[in-house]
Amino acid sequence: MNQIIELLKSINYQVSKELLFNYKNLKITDSEFIVIIYLINQPSDIYNPKQISNDLKLKLNEVLELINSLNEKNIIKIETKKINNIRNEVINLDPLYEKIAFSLDDTEKSETSDIYTIFEKEFARPLSPMEYEIISRWIDVGHNEDLIILALKEATYNHINNLRYIDKILYEWEKKGIKTKEDVEKNRKQFKNNSSKNKELFDYDWLNDTKDN
Repeated sequence: MNQIIELLKSINYQVSKELLFNYKNLKITDSEFIVIIYLINQPSDIYNPKQISNDLKLKLNEVLELINSLNEKNIIKIETKKINNIRNEVINLDPLYEKIAFSLDDTEKSETSDIYTIFEKEFARPLSPMEYEIISRWIDVGHNEDLIILALKEATYNHINNLRYIDKILYEWEKKGIKTKEDVEKNRKQFKNNSSKNKELFDYDWLNDTKDN
């Protein structure tokens, strides 16, 4: 008995953490997940439904249904491959790995683009419940998230980390009809041009103007 227990301990099926944590997101059922683990750990990719049935103690029609479902979900592909001049059906697991990669990429993008996370990073502290509510209200009244983040950048550039100041920026932009990043850039250029003209006007030496009237 002890030898059997030790043997069982030494035999391990491998499953990646990424697959374990994301298979539900891919709409893979628990039964399909067991089949996938089995397939991943097989030394050969030849499709043998009878062998799967025997090993997993499933009825043959159950195996066929599960494999067909995974194929329809584009989790696996059943392909034909020539091995030793004999055509065999094989299971290609590449679609599974591609879907996991896309899922992880989407999750990463979602995390990095979360507006509340961006505010907390800029403020270098957690947001208060009131601050969450204010940001949520900006979004509810129709402020574009990209525009809110630009207002945040404007505030932190001026070393001001409070939502009241950002609210004023958004209010002023709304009055001017600023709704996009391009509008913000255009407004900045106009402000610089006006500032430059005003400086030239202020610096002009009117008293020493020698031009004839």
